[in-house]
Order: sequence, then structure tokens, then C-alpha cells
Amino acid sequence: MTVKTILTEPNKLLRTVSETVTQVGEEEKNLMNDMLDTMYAAPGIGLAAIQIGVPKRIIVIDISRDINKKEPMCFVNPVIKNKNSEKAIYEEGCLSVPNQFAEIERPNKCEVQYLDYEGQKQLLKAEGLLATCIQHEMDHLEGILFIDYLSKLKKSMIIKKLSKIKSNRIVV
Repeated sequence: MTVKTILTEPNKLLRTVSETVTQVGEEEKNLMNDMLDTMYAAPGIGLAAIQIGVPKRIIVIDISRDINKKEPMCFVNPVIKNKNSEKAIYEEGCLSVPNQFAEIERPNKCEVQYLDYEGQKQLLKAEGLLATCIQHEMDHLEGILFIDYLSKLKKSMIIKKLSKIKSNRIVV
């Protein structure tokens, strides 16, 4: 298991639509393990494979926020079956949009169908933070970032700030 580098905006790969996984084998399990290690090291509560440069429809989530009681969840080829019409607003951040946060409105409940770590078909009814996190990570699979829900002005200011930070990095 390895901690991978997380891609940050602006990066064309983050805007890529991820590919469907045909089977959950050792390669996919190793990827999910690396994703979990990377997410915990960041630290974050969710990560999509595309954020570490792998365009596969895989996300990992752990909203427990307790380092001693991890509750990792792995979703392969997740599909939202139902979204509640009631909305909730959470302040979202993203490991690919470092140190930027914004209140985003999303359905407060959803049902997601997916394959788990073992490749078994599952259906999960999620609400609250878990529902928000699932929707946020699934957006990554479509090349969408949370900043895409903001006004053009706010989004462009964030991207300009991130571009400036990237251009000022010194590579040794």
C-alpha cells in the first residue's frame, strides 16, 4: 500500500470522465488500498481514483474522522438510483482544490448501487454527510469539481489562486 500524489486543479486529467471497471480483481483492490492510504494521509474523508491519476470509476470514503476507528467504504462503478428532493447545504472542500471551501447544496439523501471491495453488488441508502460525500466523489468520476457549482467569478478566482500557487512551487 502506497500514498500517491493527489492531482490539484487546474489539471486536465481531473476533468476526464472515468471508465467503467469490468471486474474487481487484485489490481483494483491494490488501487483501493492505495486510495485509502492516500486519503488518510492527506487527510480527507473521500477520494476518487481520478484524483490520483487513474481514470477508473472507483471512490473511497470514510466519514468516521476517528483515526482509531476507521470505517472505510469502497465503491466501484457507483450509480445513484434515487436522490431526495430535499436539499442540504454542507461546506465542502476537496483534496484536489486545496484550502478552498464553499457551501454547496445537494440532495440530503440518495441511494447508490455499486460493487464493494470484494466485487459484490450493494445498495446503500445514504443521508447527511455520507450522501453529500458520495455525490461529491461521484462528481469526480464525471470530471466535475465542487467549484463548478459556484459562480463563474468565485470559480475563476479559486482557479487563478491555485494556478499561482502551482507556478510558484519550486521543484528540486
